[in-house]
Amino acid sequence: MNRSEGLVQRRNVIRDSGGTKDFHNVEDKSSDRDEENDDGDSKETRLTLMEEVLLLGLKDKEGYTSFWNDCISSGLRGCILIELGLRGRIELEKAGMKRKSLLNRKVIVKNDTPTGDVLLDEALKHMKETDPPENVQSWIEYLSGETWNPLKLRYQLKNVRERLAKNLVEKGVLTTEKQNFLLFDMTTHPLTDNVAKSRLVKKVQEAVLSKWVNDPQRMDKRLLSLLVLAHASDVLENAFAPLNDDDYELAMKRIRELVDMDLEAESGRGTSTEVYWAVFASFTK
Repeated sequence: MNRSEGLVQRRNVIRDSGGTKDFHNVEDKSSDRDEENDDGDSKETRLTLMEEVLLLGLKDKEGYTSFWNDCISSGLRGCILIELGLRGRIELEKAGMKRKSLLNRKVIVKNDTPTGDVLLDEALKHMKETDPPENVQSWIEYLSGETWNPLKLRYQLKNVRERLAKNLVEKGVLTTEKQNFLLFDMTTHPLTDNVAKSRLVKKVQEAVLSKWVNDPQRMDKRLLSLLVLAHASDVLENAFAPLNDDDYELAMKRIRELVDMDLEAESGRGTSTEVYWAVFASFTK
């Protein structure tokens, strides 16, 4: 899961970077809102962190992710853990006197109230029923099906990309088509709501350019998670490709700063949930 060894080279991809004003997702409970400020327009489409990362990775016209992207599967599972953390459903065990590292601390279910999102609730159910509890890195592997332990294969969340794409279809962002690839037919999900995609791209670009705050503690935690997990999923390049050379270089430099930050130190600075710091550590260790 190491994504800190180097950022991808810039590809000559043209994307529509227009859009309207920035927005943040609305959480489903008042405790969830403690993690972020909601200053968005109520008429705008609300997307989960998983849906945003997938949308960045999907080719607009083709409606599928790159066949060469082997990072997005685990990246989306990391998004699921962060969503559960931001919504107040899970937390890390206390560091204790020995000051356990982020990657050695177990994930504890603190609130098993359903979120209303099928993927989140399925993952939450697995965590609630697991004793003894597991750490963040183990859960990313289990939910991805990347484990040699046959007893853990039941934790795998199947067809995640397709299920997220169907959510985006229901929200009017994507549509569904069938494409023939010589030997097989594949369901694809081309973009239909250009405004939603453009708004997402603009939000990502502005976060590391005009709205850069140079302090992860002051960044909106959902937006910070989007940047780190989009990088871990190898889809961030799609948002930066339309930038001019100077802005592109600056954006990548700032992403590198986020990827290389001292996560153990940052997790001790704030009072908010530590789950996302542990997820970050799983992809940057």
